[in-house]
Amino acid sequence: MATTDISRGPLRRAVVTGAAGFIGSHLCQTLLSLGVSVIGADRRSPDQHQGAAINLAAILHQPGFIFIPGDLRTCAVEPLLLDADVVFHLAGIPGVHPSWGADFDDYVASNISATQRLMRAITRLRIPRLVVASSSSVYGATDGSPSAETDRPRPASPYAVTKLAEEQLCLAYAARPDCDTTVVALRYFTVYGPRQREDMFIQRLVTAAMTGQRVSIYGDGNQRRDFTYIDDAVSATIAAATAYLPNSIINVGGGTSATLNDVLDHTQKITGQTINVHIADPRSGDVPATCANSSAARRLLGWNPRTDLNTGISAQADWLATRYSTSSVAI
Repeated sequence: MATTDISRGPLRRAVVTGAAGFIGSHLCQTLLSLGVSVIGADRRSPDQHQGAAINLAAILHQPGFIFIPGDLRTCAVEPLLLDADVVFHLAGIPGVHPSWGADFDDYVASNISATQRLMRAITRLRIPRLVVASSSSVYGATDGSPSAETDRPRPASPYAVTKLAEEQLCLAYAARPDCDTTVVALRYFTVYGPRQREDMFIQRLVTAAMTGQRVSIYGDGNQRRDFTYIDDAVSATIAAATAYLPNSIINVGGGTSATLNDVLDHTQKITGQTINVHIADPRSGDVPATCANSSAARRLLGWNPRTDLNTGISAQADWLATRYSTSSVAI
């Protein structure tokens, strides 16, 4: 098993796939602030996609950042990776509920086939480290106790199946005797914060508070989630790039376990608005609870989350209020 050590010096050059997304854009921004040169790749171009333009607005013209519009399913991959110390692979199709429908082929192509193309290029170029974004959804339904990386995955949706396949594909490449790349797969638990996707729960709540729109809660609202603030997720991601590690799977959970009803109450208090809630039937793929055992992240990455739920929701609400005050649509 390869154990390439890239912790002996600071990162010089990083590649971030999915750079125009929620986590990807925050990761790029933090890397640039640390003096790292960043190649950001995404099939969504800020010239054509409003969400990408919003997410990349602060860094698109910043020195040290190069944005490459490209689809990993079809584009030339190796030119993106030349002279990189690390690749952060965040590109893919997210979302549990759409994965049950006609878009499943896109999930397979984007989350699995594109990852295989990327891994072939990474291993040929002998890039020291790949950090790949996985998901807590691979655990499926649990009894509510903290999920550990050694627990048997039981994905409960097609999306979760593709994320499990993606992480395992990367680890399979890295386990080959001739591979010089180490892989760290991060299983993120419900990341939230400014620029969160509009379909995610906290973003929907804050938007409803500010617009008076009705928001749906699917089920009784007692589903429990481990919420992770974006800055904490990014700090874990960067730590995974530089720590001396063998091939690893690591949970990234914020340590803030709350029900959806708890989050609703927090959001109403923070915004001072009563949110119009519609109770809808539960949806396939939703699990009763997610909770991370983060002891591996503490031990291997020296990482601990720092942002509590109230602080995080307040920051997200402040950002969205700024977007509305400038007559922009948050995506």
